[in-house]
Amino acid sequence: MGCDGGTIPKRHELVKGPKKVEKIDKNAELVARWYYCTLSQEKLKRPIVTCELGRLYNKDAVIEFLLDKSPDKPHADSAAHIKSIKNVIELNLTDNPAWKGDKGNTKGDTYDEQRAQFICPVVGLEVNGKHRFCVLRNCGCVFSERALKEIKTDICHKCGASFKDDDVILLNGDKDEIEKLRKKMEDRRLKAKVEKKSKKTKPAESIAANDHTQEVAAGPSGITNESKTNARDKISFVSSTESSEPKSSENAVLSSSSAAKRPLPSVDRKSEAYKSIFTSHSSAKRTKDQSSNWVTHTAYYF
Repeated sequence: MGCDGGTIPKRHELVKGPKKVEKIDKNAELVARWYYCTLSQEKLKRPIVTCELGRLYNKDAVIEFLLDKSPDKPHADSAAHIKSIKNVIELNLTDNPAWKGDKGNTKGDTYDEQRAQFICPVVGLEVNGKHRFCVLRNCGCVFSERALKEIKTDICHKCGASFKDDDVILLNGDKDEIEKLRKKMEDRRLKAKVEKKSKKTKPAESIAANDHTQEVAAGPSGITNESKTNARDKISFVSSTESSEPKSSENAVLSSSSAAKRPLPSVDRKSEAYKSIFTSHSSAKRTKDQSSNWVTHTAYYF
């Protein structure tokens, strides 16, 4: 049985088998991981940060992700573990002197090997995905895994800060390595919560213990030993001062009493012209016939 034109179809043209699994291009995957932000899918540019799982982000994209509280966030699954800006680490990267930027070969007529923008400051390997790189959680300096293995030390090669093995985070690791980093992250956060709760409970316990000790020292009468000693000290001080300087205190009392009883000098600075204004003055005294009805005798001088 043939088709139009006398052609005979084959079996694979008539019977459709299972679809072939699409293979991901490894080079494209490396470029997407090491050159583009995990959240915004834009090119990585400084400031660049990483989470505790080793994924790379632009800091602006992380801030926008934290501020945007809408449920339909793009690529929200890749950053669901980031709850605040404290959960990311800003990378201290070393520039590559051989990197010419994005405008190296604009025409495309020559072969130009793709250069990475950053390198390892110890070995000189480029951060292009072909080599494994790590970041120190304390200072954010980025080194190749080869440099950390060859030069074993607990001090950062770039800034001199001390670090431990748990502070080393592998960038863009595989699934098994990401799961290990996730377990470390959960343990670290749980430990921080426990320490925070213990710090809050310690002041409350110390205050309660101080109140209890004061109640025990007060006894049934409610007066503490400290108040008793203070009262005794005050009584002894008053008795000693009274016995040592009785005359001086009496003289001071007499002088103060005499000063209080001393009359003030009476100085009358008011002139007769000023006094004559008021109706209480002798010149203003008139009989009822001489005074008019509208005059009121309410003003007085003192």
